[in-house]
Amino acid sequence: MPVQKAKTPAKSKTSTRPIAAKNGKPAVVRPAPSAEAKAQYAAFERAIAFLHKRNFREAKDLFEKARKGPNHEIVVNATTHVRMCESRLAAPAPEPKSAEERYNYAIALINLRNLEVARRHLAAALNMEPRADHVHYAMGVCLALSGDAEGAYDSLKRAIELQPRNRMVARQDSDLDGVSDQPRFIGLLYPD
Repeated sequence: MPVQKAKTPAKSKTSTRPIAAKNGKPAVVRPAPSAEAKAQYAAFERAIAFLHKRNFREAKDLFEKARKGPNHEIVVNATTHVRMCESRLAAPAPEPKSAEERYNYAIALINLRNLEVARRHLAAALNMEPRADHVHYAMGVCLALSGDAEGAYDSLKRAIELQPRNRMVARQDSDLDGVSDQPRFIGLLYPD
């Protein structure tokens, strides 16, 4: 009688064996992150972006939020970053001394729209260097953004008197859009 081979069972399409990782050990299957874990990670990422922009206040607030999430590793990292932000925020800002340092600091403040402090630094710079056309120009921009059209006009007029090329710069300066359509400014910027 011929010997029959034993039939091997057909392979099922689903395997009950653990999925092997590259090293031959079973792979760890992790559950999908919860909404809370995703929010924690998103807060941490946004905080890092603010940190790179040197916006320590916003970064600290987001790191504080990330500290309250379920992922322990992010909690530890966020705690470290909170301390770093606090130390940066506690450090006093260097006080500019020269007219040029005050001007440069004021420009940074204007860009942050911290206009009152910028105006004070520009006024101090003008006391030191009353013929600095670029400082008069910056004061004009600062006052225009503050809503002081008359002060802006006087400062821009002086900047143009000291350096006529400031007229061309002012024509193209979007920070002056709020006042540039007023008759006095039109006469100042387009005298012809």
